[in-house]
Amino acid sequence: MGGVTATHAFGRPLVSLAEVNQDKVTPGLLGFVIFAALAFGLWMLMKNMGKQMKKIDFEEQAPPAAPAPSDPEAPRP
Repeated sequence: MGGVTATHAFGRPLVSLAEVNQDKVTPGLLGFVIFAALAFGLWMLMKNMGKQMKKIDFEEQAPPAAPAPSDPEAPRP
């Protein structure tokens, strides 16, 4: 059985550079990093909002009673 040489380790590349379309625009690494930072920031904001909402002590109050209707025969100003 023969030994593994350096040429076996590299093999044929999965995509040759001739097959890559140079006119195609992709987000690349910078796009991924920006998207990940925005997602992380949103997650942190939502986590903080949850903490702030738990601090609120809300007690629902009854609506004020409607004023009693005055005498319907009384003259209106």
